[in-house]
Amino acid sequence: MNIMLFHSSAGLRPAVHEAAERMRAAGHEVYVPDLYDGRIADSVEEGVLIRDEIGQDELLRRAVVAAAPYSEKGLVYAGFSLGAYFAASIGLADVKARGLLLLHGTSDVPEDISVDGLPTQLHVADPDMYEPDDWLNSWYLDMQRAGADVEVFRYRGAGHLYTDPGLADWDAEAAERTWQLALGFLDSLG
Repeated sequence: MNIMLFHSSAGLRPAVHEAAERMRAAGHEVYVPDLYDGRIADSVEEGVLIRDEIGQDELLRRAVVAAAPYSEKGLVYAGFSLGAYFAASIGLADVKARGLLLLHGTSDVPEDISVDGLPTQLHVADPDMYEPDDWLNSWYLDMQRAGADVEVFRYRGAGHLYTDPGLADWDAEAAERTWQLALGFLDSLG
């Protein structure tokens, strides 16, 4: 499977490279663009400052440019938090998308989008201040309306970016469960 993996607002941290290596070890081709040009943050809050400085529209443009050379192959779009927003935004618009693997985040679902059976897996903290319950419920219904095949996994008590061992949100048990499910999901697409 060909996977486009987008980093979170904290940038292309070691945890993103480790995630890509897990996927590669499972036999997948993984592309990991650096949307921040080498800048990384030590917290979500610091990362939000970088995101705001560059601008979300510019970051989305960079994500589209990064994915474009590979989209003909039929990508699985994956991402962490802000990167999940980019993965979903681009993946929902790409008729050749093979799936969405969203970690810690979602995106708006356009009303006129139709993604007949697009496999989608979301992993998110419970609760998550960036993905509150009412938003997640609405997102899930919108994805169902669009025709996606959606699975949602919630991790009670985990912090927002719980898969990154270098951040305060780290939760080893939730992260390991996420990776077991995510790798199984990716294998099911091939």
